[in-house]
Amino acid sequence: MSAINLLFCTNRSNPLSWMIRAGSWSRWSHVALVDGDYVIEAVAIHGVVRTPLAKRQAQDPSWCMSALPCRDPAAIIAAAHTQLGKPYDYTGVLGIGLHREWQQDDSWFCSELVAWSFAQGGDPLFRTASVRRVTPEDIWMLQPADSALEVAR
Repeated sequence: MSAINLLFCTNRSNPLSWMIRAGSWSRWSHVALVDGDYVIEAVAIHGVVRTPLAKRQAQDPSWCMSALPCRDPAAIIAAAHTQLGKPYDYTGVLGIGLHREWQQDDSWFCSELVAWSFAQGGDPLFRTASVRRVTPEDIWMLQPADSALEVAR
């Protein structure tokens, strides 16, 4: 079986990062799909973008890259590419914290983009109804214990 690399990040000086971690009981506030020397991610203000991996790692002093087993990594990355340019899902993030389903169909926050991309790539991580309520912690908990490739703390 193949695997796809995921980058989990935390920026302790960013208030939004702190709120996401507190609201989801997570060490991580962000997750991105690794596409070679880039990541595909949903970020506040910019929406779904393709960012140089080194730039993302430099922005967040605490990160871990790990490999999640899947059947077809290329299909997952291809699905994520179709969402480039879509806006960030602010109401979806707020809804998770308030236990409300406020997600929007045409916008994304980081972990729902990752979960949706896996489902579209034919390797769903969660039930279809749950994709829009996934946090970085939910995806982190799916990681095999020995999957860490690189860690910065």
